[in-house]
Amino acid sequence: MPALGQPSLVRRLVILAAGWSLAVLLVTALVLALLFQQAAIRGFDQGLLELIDNLTAGTTIAEEGEVVAPALTDLRALRAFSGKYWQIAEPTPDGQLKVLVRSRSLWDSELKWPTDIVKRLNAEPGQPVSYNTAGPQTNERLRAMATQAKLPGRSAPVVFMAAEDRSPVDRDVRSFITATAIAFLLLGVGMIAAVVIQVRVGLNPLFALQREIASVRRGKAERVQAAYPSELAPLADELNALMAHNQEVVERQRTHVGNLAHALKTPLSVMLTEARQTGGPLAEVVEGQAEAMRQQVDHHLRRARAAARMQGSGERTSVADVLDELARTLERIFQDKGVEIDWDAPDDLYFQGERQDLLELAGNAMENAGKWCGHRIRVRAAPVSADRFRLTIEDDGPGLTPEQREAVVRRGARLDETAPGSGLGLSIVDELSRAYGGVLRLGEARLGGLSVEMDLPRAEA
Repeated sequence: MPALGQPSLVRRLVILAAGWSLAVLLVTALVLALLFQQAAIRGFDQGLLELIDNLTAGTTIAEEGEVVAPALTDLRALRAFSGKYWQIAEPTPDGQLKVLVRSRSLWDSELKWPTDIVKRLNAEPGQPVSYNTAGPQTNERLRAMATQAKLPGRSAPVVFMAAEDRSPVDRDVRSFITATAIAFLLLGVGMIAAVVIQVRVGLNPLFALQREIASVRRGKAERVQAAYPSELAPLADELNALMAHNQEVVERQRTHVGNLAHALKTPLSVMLTEARQTGGPLAEVVEGQAEAMRQQVDHHLRRARAAARMQGSGERTSVADVLDELARTLERIFQDKGVEIDWDAPDDLYFQGERQDLLELAGNAMENAGKWCGHRIRVRAAPVSADRFRLTIEDDGPGLTPEQREAVVRRGARLDETAPGSGLGLSIVDELSRAYGGVLRLGEARLGGLSVEMDLPRAEA
């Protein structure tokens, strides 16, 4: 999985889809809660309106002009502070109301009304006005309604008011909102899970293509072969075409390098042979320069071959197989000296490169150790990271000073002219390891002699 700060196509698709889905669910839940609340309030108001209609229909005017309320049978209106109230009032000249009759449930209190209630009733004659108010008891929330009407036998209008505790409605609304929130939360979680699964499944062919390209780069496959959806199939074909073109270019470079090597080595060999047979100062000069040219040619051809191989398709080589072959060969070469080579490498450790290059890298370092050791050489190879491994060659010889270590990696440098060889061993190791992006380090071995340590590219098992 990519790091949080790293751009991710999966994360982007999931965030966009989940964000949009959650926004739609949230808006839908709010709309549903609002519609339910409005429906509940409308039903509640309908009950208040029926109570006012009963009051209006049953209210009479006595001979003295007194307003007489009907005898309603609703027990809640008869019980004190029951939560259901009504009262009849008349407008005063200052725009307020004077209560004429009230339900027994109000006891000695009155229903509260907005200060502009008379103005609102006069603005829409005959139409009920609804509002929220506080009840006679503490924290009692009431839903109230008022209408203004004229009664036969009375010139001044009267205002009929009814109110009821709205707590049951509010509880129903809260219960609905809670149930809706839980349902939509579960739905949202399910939708996000579905989006994640959909994105992962939908992008699986892309991940498979990535894995197959990695296999090609690591030398486990030669080309992309799996069947991909129509959207990715052209990309896979283009990748195969690109890899085939690169392979062709590499092969042409190898062929060109080989032809150049043959073309140059033969004239140089002739020049060296003629100079050695002729003798004299001029021949010595020609022999020396020809030998230098041969070394230069070998050096640049080696670098060219390594560079060409690095550009080609990924190849891998078993480190243990190469070390086993080199150990057996070098022990036979240095049999008279009694050299013992102790090597160790995991069976699943692979060098990301060609076998010939690892033979040259390890072989030169181990051969150099065989020349200068007492009789012991120890070789260890172990992974140091997912894409690197370390190859260490140690001997029990005299070792080198720091100045000598710097000198031996220079091309052609020889610390002891009496020893056989061209003096190119460790310089070749340095050149090849650099060509593979590796690092060569020389130091003091635990056996007492020279330690040659190389960090090289590692291929997956």
